[in-house]
Amino acid sequence: MASRVSWALAALLGALLWTDAAFATSTDVDVAQAAEPQGSGYREVGETVENLPDTGDLKASMRVVTLVPNRGYTPIQVTVHNAGGQPRPVRLSISSQGRLTERSLQVGPRERVVTWMLLPADLQGGTLQLDSPGLDTSARGFYLDGYRGARVMVLGDVKAFEAATGLRRVSENMEPLVATRFVDPRTAPRELAAYAGYDAVLVAVPPDQVPADVWAVLESYAVSGGKLVLDQPPANPRLNLPLLQDEKAELSNYGFGFVRQFRACRTQTPGCGFNLWEDTQRSQAVVTPAGPPPRWERHDLLNDGRLPLLSTARAPVGRFMLLIVLFTLAVGPGGWMLARRKGPLAVLITVPALAVLTSLGLVAWSVLVDGFSVHAARYSLTLLDRERSRAVTVGLNAWYANLAKDGVSMPASSVLLAPKEPEDSPLLLDWTNGLVVKNSFLPSRSYREWGEVAVVPSRARLTARKADGGVQVQNALGAPLKGGTLKLDGRLWALPELDDGAEGLATPSGEEADDLLGLEHEPLSRFGDAMMPVMQALENGTFVARLGGRGFTPTAAMDVELEAAVHVVRGQVEEARR
Repeated sequence: MASRVSWALAALLGALLWTDAAFATSTDVDVAQAAEPQGSGYREVGETVENLPDTGDLKASMRVVTLVPNRGYTPIQVTVHNAGGQPRPVRLSISSQGRLTERSLQVGPRERVVTWMLLPADLQGGTLQLDSPGLDTSARGFYLDGYRGARVMVLGDVKAFEAATGLRRVSENMEPLVATRFVDPRTAPRELAAYAGYDAVLVAVPPDQVPADVWAVLESYAVSGGKLVLDQPPANPRLNLPLLQDEKAELSNYGFGFVRQFRACRTQTPGCGFNLWEDTQRSQAVVTPAGPPPRWERHDLLNDGRLPLLSTARAPVGRFMLLIVLFTLAVGPGGWMLARRKGPLAVLITVPALAVLTSLGLVAWSVLVDGFSVHAARYSLTLLDRERSRAVTVGLNAWYANLAKDGVSMPASSVLLAPKEPEDSPLLLDWTNGLVVKNSFLPSRSYREWGEVAVVPSRARLTARKADGGVQVQNALGAPLKGGTLKLDGRLWALPELDDGAEGLATPSGEEADDLLGLEHEPLSRFGDAMMPVMQALENGTFVARLGGRGFTPTAAMDVELEAAVHVVRGQVEEARR
C-alpha cells in the first residue's frame, strides 16, 4: 500500500513539473514572438517616369508614384530640359485640394535641370503644371503611395540596398519590414525638408559617390533628429560627420538624432536589415505639434486630449456665461418690468439697444484684450556647436491671431512641421529659395501649433573666466539668461539671471538643477526624446541654460506678443582670458 502511495505521489509531482515547464516554455515563446517584427523583407515603391506634354523647346518629366513620408513634405523629382538656344524662366507648380506648391528656376540653353517639388505629406496627389513666358502651359496629374508602415529613403539602387541589408522584396500580400524609395545620390535633394519626414535615410553607396553638398544636408538631417544609416562607412567618418564621438561604433548618438554604421551586423544574425527596421521603430519625431480634434468633437481640447499652450486661445467661458445670464435677466424680467412701467414701446426700443450694446461690448473686449497682434508661446531645445558656429534647434510654437497672418520665410536648412492631421493649411508654398509661406500661415481667430527643426549659423555663446569667489560669466546668448548650470574645472556652478550682454558671478552648486527646464507637462509632452541630448550629464567645459525671448528658430524674426517662452540651450563654454 505504501509503495502505491509513493508511486502516485511521484507521478503527481512529475505531472506538476511537466506542466510548469510547458507553461514557462510557452511564455518564453510568446515573449520572443512579441519581440520579433511582424513582417519580413522590404516593399519597393517602384517609381515610373511620366512625361509632361511638350511645350516648344521645353520638355519636362516627373517620377511617380513616390512614397509619402510619415510627416513633413514629400519630395517629387522633376526634370526640365531646355532644347532651345535661349535661357528660359520656368515656373513649376502643383495644385492639390485648393493648395498650391511652386518653385521658379532658370534653365539655360540646352541645359537639363533636376529639381524637387516638396509637397505637404498630408496630400496624396495633385496636378503638376509647367509655365514659361511665350509657351503654352503643360500639365499632368499624379498620385502618391500612402503606405503607412516604416518608410526609408535609400541613396542608391535596389542591388546596393539588398546587398547592404540582406532583405529581399516581398510580394504584395505580405507585410514588409520597411517600404523604400530609391534616389540617385548625384541628384538627391539639397534641402533638409526633403529628408526630415522619413523614418530613416540609408546611404547604400560608397561615400565618394555622394556629392559634398548632399553630405552637408545628410549631416544636418542626422544632427536635427534624423536616423542616418551608412552601409559603407568611410575610413574617416568625421570628415562628413564631425560630431561623431566614436568613429568605429555601430550606433552613435548624433545631436538630436543618431548615426548607424553597418559593421558587426554583417556577420551577425538576423543581419543589418533587422537593425534598419529597429531604427525606424524609435521615437518617430523630435517634435509633434498638436492639431485640432475632429470637427465632430469640438471642445477646448486638441487632438489626443492635449491642452492649448496659449491661454488666449481658450474661450473665457465663465465671463461669457455671466454676460449671457445678465443679458437674459435684463431682457426677460427687466423687459417685463419695463413694459409695466413705461409701456410696450419702451421695450421695443430698449431690447434692441441692449443687444447692440452687448455686441459692441464683445467687440471691445476682443480688441482691448486680444488686440490685433499675433500671440505666441515659444519653446525650443538648442545644441550650440561652437566650432562650426551654428545652432541646432528643435522648436515648438503656438500661435493665435485676431487677424490672419499671411507669410513666413524659412531657409533651406530648416523645416516647418505641421501637425499630422492639419486643418486650414497654408494655401501657397514657394520653394524657390527655401520655404516662403505666402498665404494663410495663420487663419484669423484660430489656434495653431507648428514645429520647427533648424540648423542655422549662430555666434551665440557663454563666456566664463575665473574670479574671486566664483566664476565670472558673460551672457552672449542673444536672449535673457534665466538660470542654468556650468561645469568648469570639474565643479558645478549655478548661472545667475542675466540680461543679454550682461555679466554676473556664477556661484558653486552641489548638483545640476532639476527644475532647469521650466517646461510644463503640455509643451514637454510634444518634444518626445529630444530632451535626452540636452539633459545629459554635463562634461567639463559645458553648460546648460534656460533662456527667455524668441529662441533660435527662423520664425523668431516674426513680430509677436510673447505669452510664454522657454528655451533650453546646451553648449561649450568659451573661456575668456584676462
